[in-house]
Amino acid sequence: MKKVYTALLLIFQIFCFAQNPAANDNSYESKIKRTEWHRDARFGMFVHFGLYSIPSRGEWVKSVEKITNEVYDEAYFKNFNPYLFDAKEWARTAKQAGMKYVVLTAKHHEGFALWDTKQTDYKITNTPFKRDIIKEYVEALRAEGLKVGLYFSVIDWHHPDYPKFKDTHHPMRGNEKYKDEKINWDNYIKFMHGQVKELCTNYGKIDIMWFDFSYDEMKGEKWKAKELVEMVRTLQPSIILNNRLGGDGTTGMEENSFGDFDTPEQTIPEKAITDKLGRPLPWESCLTLNNSWGYNRYDNNWKSAPLVIHTLVNCVSKNGNLLLNVGPDALGRIPKQSTDILAEVGNWMQKNGKSIFGCGASTMPRYDWGIFTSNGKSLFAHRMYPAIGGIVLKDYSDKVKRVNLLQDGSEIRYETTWWGDNTGKNVYINVDRPCYQTFPMPDKINTVFEIELK
Repeated sequence: MKKVYTALLLIFQIFCFAQNPAANDNSYESKIKRTEWHRDARFGMFVHFGLYSIPSRGEWVKSVEKITNEVYDEAYFKNFNPYLFDAKEWARTAKQAGMKYVVLTAKHHEGFALWDTKQTDYKITNTPFKRDIIKEYVEALRAEGLKVGLYFSVIDWHHPDYPKFKDTHHPMRGNEKYKDEKINWDNYIKFMHGQVKELCTNYGKIDIMWFDFSYDEMKGEKWKAKELVEMVRTLQPSIILNNRLGGDGTTGMEENSFGDFDTPEQTIPEKAITDKLGRPLPWESCLTLNNSWGYNRYDNNWKSAPLVIHTLVNCVSKNGNLLLNVGPDALGRIPKQSTDILAEVGNWMQKNGKSIFGCGASTMPRYDWGIFTSNGKSLFAHRMYPAIGGIVLKDYSDKVKRVNLLQDGSEIRYETTWWGDNTGKNVYINVDRPCYQTFPMPDKINTVFEIELK
């Protein structure tokens, strides 16, 4: 009977590929088409949540402190009860901040599953909390019109068949107890693929699968990545994938054929990411709000709202996205420091989101006062930094239709001659006193001028 089921499943998968030939197409054109909504969205929320929220020393605490399964589970698995978790509140927080999608750690490296997986007992429904967080999460996001992303670790420090003694990161690395341990790697791959299949089957449409991460020899076909990607794209034909099945995320998409977008971490590229032909590649920088991914009550090095906004603009000006992380505490609440920052970011986004959503790089240079983003016939000048002088667009006098203040649509007058330049070819916006009218900068974080082109 099992053989019959397997054969029927294979036939079904082949049928799905026939009906959706683009689902497994890794051409540049297909990646650009698949990521269209993602490149329009530009701003998303990353959520790191798991058992590690209880010790509150970061999501790598099990590895860093070399904690055994027995000690870890006794302290955290048996006591995990985030009874203040509210998926609707998480979704509202993201939406009010101006974010268009959310990516939640369905399973991090510790191996603990936030859904009712049938592959293991190491799951949230076997904790005092009992509820399936993934189910509530996807429903809450869809209700707010947000895209659904799931993070999945291909690493698992809890599974008995994951390598230990010689592994670079495993909590039991170098532990003589595991020096001669025999493991069944095929069994682990079957388990790991089975969990991914559940996430792609049981929760409706998934928009992003965010795999993490590859290292040393643990990459590519070590994960049976081709087979894994084919399964995911069969079950979720329009899903987009990051690039970490083939590398750690810093190697770029050209070194593997599995991802749709690049994932620089805790940094912003110096310029737009392109392929060998100079064509722009989709990318998304993932960044923490303090210095930690998982909840860390000792880490109060919070990034300010102005820094977050400037970083977002910087990403968009280079054709990239910003995926900004929050780490809920052990009770399931996003820390107040995070929500306060996000609320301030959201206030700015409500007035200036047009300069972010659907925007990308412009041909304009970068200036001391700030940078440009663009969308079609609109240029957006982001005056973010104190500077002497105004905004100058060289050889643009015959191209500009009008200039307005983005936050309220009010007219901004400009000149085509200024201080010795009588050519009439340039556009001058004196932001301190435009055309002799007093005009204090209305937004201390980032005043945006929309320049409509003819």
